[in-house]
Amino acid sequence: MAVFGYEAGAKLRESGVLPVVTEEAPKDVKMTASMHGQPSPALEDAKLRRPMIIEIIEKNFDYLRKEMTPNIYQTTSFGTTAGFSGIFSNFLFRRCFKVKHDALKTYASLATLPFLSTVVTYKLLVIDPLYSENISKENCVFRSSLIGIVCGVFYPSSLAFTKNGRLATKYHTVPLPPKGRVLLHWMRLCHTQMKLMMIPLVFQTTFGILNGLYHYAIFEGTLEKTIHEE
Repeated sequence: MAVFGYEAGAKLRESGVLPVVTEEAPKDVKMTASMHGQPSPALEDAKLRRPMIIEIIEKNFDYLRKEMTPNIYQTTSFGTTAGFSGIFSNFLFRRCFKVKHDALKTYASLATLPFLSTVVTYKLLVIDPLYSENISKENCVFRSSLIGIVCGVFYPSSLAFTKNGRLATKYHTVPLPPKGRVLLHWMRLCHTQMKLMMIPLVFQTTFGILNGLYHYAIFEGTLEKTIHEE
């Protein structure tokens, strides 16, 4: 019988027909077949994490928007006071030089340029260093008050002085100064108006100090909330 079976097997191999082997499949193949058509745990975790990440990002954007809104309002109001200081200085020096020409042009430039210079300078020298943690409280207050003095008083005063002085020379509204003493002559002519510029000087200095303290307080509150949430 054994010989008969061996001969039969040899004949089957010679004819190209192989016997069917009934062995068990590997475990990996079984696991792959059983998991076919079902999502993997990694994909399920990724699908669950995606809405959570989007929700966290939206909350952070809302939080930053709420924190930055007072900063925008305060910076804009600081620039607005500088614009009013420019209008006030233009009014004083136009009366001093008795100029009645190009009123709209001078008032527009004296209101716009101090506003823009104050807003841009304040953002670069106070807001950006403050939120980069590169500035102390004393330095923040000092920079804010200095911006109020320079951009809110000295810059609009000098701008109004030169603009209206040129118009006075062009239209001969006041006696022409002697050669080489133009600046000294105009300063003597406008010494009363220069004294009146002490009003916006005191106001801009005080407002700059309060603005610096306010922004530093907002920064400290934001930092404490961030640390607490972490």
